[in-house]
Amino acid sequence: MTTLLNFDNRFIKDLPGDSDASNTPRQVFGACWSPVTPTAVAAPRLLACSPTVTADLDLDEQTMNSPEMLAALAGNALLPGMATYATCYGGHQFGQWAGQLGDGRAIFLGETVNRHGQRFELQLKGAGPTPYARHADGRAVLRSSIREFLCSEAMHHLGVPTTRALSLVGTGEQVVRDMFYDGHPVNEPGAIVCRVAPTFTRFGHFELPAARGDRALLQRLVDFTIARDFPTLRFAPEQRLLAWFTDICERTARLMAHWMRVGFVHGVMNTDNMSILGLTIDYGPYGWVDNFDPGWTPNTTDAATRRYCFARQPGIARWNLERLADALAMLLPNPNDLSGALDRYDEVYATEFCAAYAAKLGFVAWHHDDAELLETLFDLMWHAEIDMTLFFRDLAGLDIDNPTPVIVQDACYRADPARRFAAPLSQWLQRYAARLRQEQREPASRIAAMNEANPRYVLRNYLAQQAIDLAEQGDTRMIHQLLTVLRRPYDVQSDHETLAAKRPDWARHRAGCSTLSCSS
Repeated sequence: MTTLLNFDNRFIKDLPGDSDASNTPRQVFGACWSPVTPTAVAAPRLLACSPTVTADLDLDEQTMNSPEMLAALAGNALLPGMATYATCYGGHQFGQWAGQLGDGRAIFLGETVNRHGQRFELQLKGAGPTPYARHADGRAVLRSSIREFLCSEAMHHLGVPTTRALSLVGTGEQVVRDMFYDGHPVNEPGAIVCRVAPTFTRFGHFELPAARGDRALLQRLVDFTIARDFPTLRFAPEQRLLAWFTDICERTARLMAHWMRVGFVHGVMNTDNMSILGLTIDYGPYGWVDNFDPGWTPNTTDAATRRYCFARQPGIARWNLERLADALAMLLPNPNDLSGALDRYDEVYATEFCAAYAAKLGFVAWHHDDAELLETLFDLMWHAEIDMTLFFRDLAGLDIDNPTPVIVQDACYRADPARRFAAPLSQWLQRYAARLRQEQREPASRIAAMNEANPRYVLRNYLAQQAIDLAEQGDTRMIHQLLTVLRRPYDVQSDHETLAAKRPDWARHRAGCSTLSCSS
């Protein structure tokens, strides 16, 4: 087999590694990574791959279906130039410092540079334990792997910054998991996802050396990260760190606006799950808002406090940036120098959020009074149990000269709340139509713009669960169907209209469709 993968593996070449090569759980000091070899699996099978990521890596279908590539994607063998390792980081989990965490079941295959000079890190999730596994098995189950594979690609095509997924491989082995930590473990089919990103570096990579007082390692990691991952950031040495942190704040702000735009809830916004590139990273118990609810969280672990619920995500992102600032302050003579960057987060988020919702509502530009109009709408959608995705998509078809609630009737989940809030919803639509008439925009132009801003298809939780149920019986056709449809989320696809439907009632409280755990 001939492969065009061109590995240079700068992370392990330029940063200090662990001198202990044993794959045993331990605290790792003075190093950014540890060498580790994936654990081979019994009967690997390629279940799906992303054609767009394949192309980005200069690979083709023949290569992806070769025995050599399958062995590499399963962790059974390496391709020329690959180097396997796991990285060391810490993090704040649910608001508390957790100490060393690290890649417990994510094993890097190295860094490759494509023909256009774009850099990608390749990482296997579920390929066995690492020194950071904390006595876990390092494996992943099929259900969580399908969710990560599909959502990575769905988010990309929605225009949301994200890590990507190259492949989904079944291992042919069983993995024991207690899905809801309630004392009922079961055997589940195992799987491995090959994740791809320019970098998987997280806030926690910088927090750990700072927490340990290792200023030299922290400085070295910062210098490397800026040089490799932010090559266009050219400032004098005394200004560079502030400019870099400001860039991270701006990227994170734009990411949060995207999440709030499409109704995505991450579920576990710990600092070790925050990307320095402002990418959506680590798809665990995530979910999509069906009936609009600012307090909804898909994560059963978060059910009591709702720390990571939909509406709190922008505030949590800022809190996480504050923790990163705490770590980086060690490198500055004045720790308060980073406060301006946090203010920049607030400014960019507000600007991006308003621009996103102006587009969703069909406005040419956001006006000051639009904030109250949107807040009133959110309150109505919440209490009337209105589907977020369907409502905004259907809104484009509103006759602004004769606005009636009929246009959004299919977006309602419950008949009683819909009837109870029919009058205030009608009043809101009248105000909204009047606002649109002020702009005197051509209806066809407005409708086209709104359809480009409001997706027809998102990876609803119940759709992902249906794909999982079938795949666990050996049928992967729905995985491929969803992958195809979600590559064009803003287009009407007449052959797949059932996938645009709101959540069915049977899925309202079903595990996997409404709530999930961190078990994967």
